This record gives sequence, C-alpha cells and structure tokens, in this order.
Amino acid sequence: MHIEPFIRKSGIIAALPSANIDTDVIMPKTFLKGIDRSGLKKGVFHDFRFDADGSPRPGFVLNKAPWNKAEFLVTGANFGCGSSREHAVWGLRQIGISAIIAPSFAGIFYDNCAKNGLLAITLPADKTAALVETARKGKPVTIDLLARVITAPDFSFDFDIPERRRQMLLSGLDAIGATLEMRRDIEAFQARYLEERPWLAWSER
Repeated sequence: MHIEPFIRKSGIIAALPSANIDTDVIMPKTFLKGIDRSGLKKGVFHDFRFDADGSPRPGFVLNKAPWNKAEFLVTGANFGCGSSREHAVWGLRQIGISAIIAPSFAGIFYDNCAKNGLLAITLPADKTAALVETARKGKPVTIDLLARVITAPDFSFDFDIPERRRQMLLSGLDAIGATLEMRRDIEAFQARYLEERPWLAWSER
C-alpha cells in the first residue's frame, strides 16, 4: 500500500480533549458496510459533525475554520478505545489527519495507525494540555519526525517513538513494505538455511 512519507509537516491542530473517545464515535458502524475504503471521509465523527438531516453542526470543531483544514489532532487519554475497526484510521486519513497527539492510545488503534501511515504521538497530559490551548487559538504547529520535535509558537516538545515505526513513516512503508525492504536478506537466509538442512526442502514428486 502506498503511504505518503511523513518527514516534517506544519499545519493547524484541532483539539478534541475528551478522554476515551472510542472507535464507534470516530467511525460509526453504519459506515462499515462497504467492502473497500471508499466513502469513509463522511463517516469520521459523523454524529458530531452532522445533524439528523445531514447538515453540518456549526459548533463542532472540525466544521469551523481554521480547524476544518486541520492536519493534526490533540486528544484526551485512551483515544481509539472500543472495537478494533481499522476503518477509524482510514477515515481519519481521508479527512487529511496525518498525526494525532494524546496522553495514551488504545493498543489496537495505535497499531492500526502504524499500518496506515498515521503518526500517533504519546505525550504527558501537561504537554497535551499546552497543545490544546495552542489548538484553540488556531495557531499552527510543526511536527518534525526526523528530529522528533513538536514546535508551537510558544514552546517545543521532544517526543519518543519506536524506531521501526519512525523509519516506516519516514519511508512511507506499511508493515509489508518494510518487510519487503529486507527481501534479499530474507531470501539469502532461506537459501543458507535450506542448504544446511536439505531434508526440509520440498520437491515435487
């Protein structure tokens, strides 16, 4: 799967600071009926973004300028809890979200982010609170994955990320693509292994 590399990006950050925002809120089950990823853009936070007749709710942050063009989200703890639906991450990517910052993430959601090129950054609650204030002012931030630094107008924070995940994002690779990068080494190992253990090699009779 093609994933846009994430190296250094600047953009508006939107705040959804509530804790325990689950995947049914991010992507309601109504939008899980398709057999592909099309149409999920409309589903993201659907019940918050639209009223019963489908009109945008003017009070929801992602419907208001400048946050309707947000590239980043700062959220509360345990973001992405609930069911394991990967559609939640697909939809967030479709509305242009490339990074989410939170005090913690649900484990399956965090892994789904890695599979789909969505940068998930864990920061302590005091630092996410500072980013919430920046978001509410409509100020842009810059996320530098090479340097592992988030820069806002009034402060900057370092962040940690597993190195394999970081390299996948920098290169625009999912787990399969990252494995295929080592294809020659894998094939060489396989050849050596079978040469030393020829009884394991399957041959057509």
